Amino acid sequence: MKRTLFWAATLLVVFTFVSPLVWIYLTSFKTNADIYTQDLVRMFFFSPILDNYINLFTKTVFVRELLNTLLISISSTILVMLVALPAAYSFARYETGYGHLLFVTISTRMFPAAVAAIPFFMAFKGMGLLDTRFGLIILYLYFNVSFAVFLLYGFFREIPVELEQAATIDGYGRFDIFRRIIFPMIMPGAAITAMFCFIFSWNEFLYAFLFTRNIARTVTIGLASFWASGQVDWGTMAACICVAILPTLGAAWFMQRYIIRGLTFGAVKG
Repeated sequence: MKRTLFWAATLLVVFTFVSPLVWIYLTSFKTNADIYTQDLVRMFFFSPILDNYINLFTKTVFVRELLNTLLISISSTILVMLVALPAAYSFARYETGYGHLLFVTISTRMFPAAVAAIPFFMAFKGMGLLDTRFGLIILYLYFNVSFAVFLLYGFFREIPVELEQAATIDGYGRFDIFRRIIFPMIMPGAAITAMFCFIFSWNEFLYAFLFTRNIARTVTIGLASFWASGQVDWGTMAACICVAILPTLGAAWFMQRYIIRGLTFGAVKG
């Protein structure tokens, strides 16, 4: 009985998460007539077309938005990791700032993003960073660093300090210890942290909407623009969604072994 309930609950969860993806991919290959049909059979059995994808790449600026999003997300994630790794390591090993600096760093993520929108907007307007890729990279760096430091700090705390002490006795310098011993052990945690930062940058809408107009528009803004007209082009919008989620799905699939290890890092001691 318990086994049956377990598999029933599992199937329910899988169906809840997978069915929207299946539905949106089916919609991307439908004509308008098939999208609006009330016939249950025709909803799943139809003649697929590629017109929606052709319209997406030829009649919209989706390619530019996709490239912008890739550049901004990857660049901000790399910068976040370059800053967060040494910062979290110093907090975990040397208690830099005696805990106060760590609290200040984490506190930047405690307030809603909308609270800082106006101050950032005024500052960016004065510096000429509105509607620039560099401006969004700086914004995502600011919001993701505190989150990354918070996650990595916990991972670094799980590594025994005796390993570093033994390496020091063997003649390793601080940089070599971090590069050869600490970083390989922290790789799963770094992978899951980088993945979360990348997904946040990829999916972020508020600041991309407020701080961009045309040049630096991202995929999320392009997706929202389909609602601007009186009649929504559901087929092209579905195609946009299907392409937009592929990079995050691909990155998660490629790094899944590190992500699973990162999520269970330090879960078992003995």
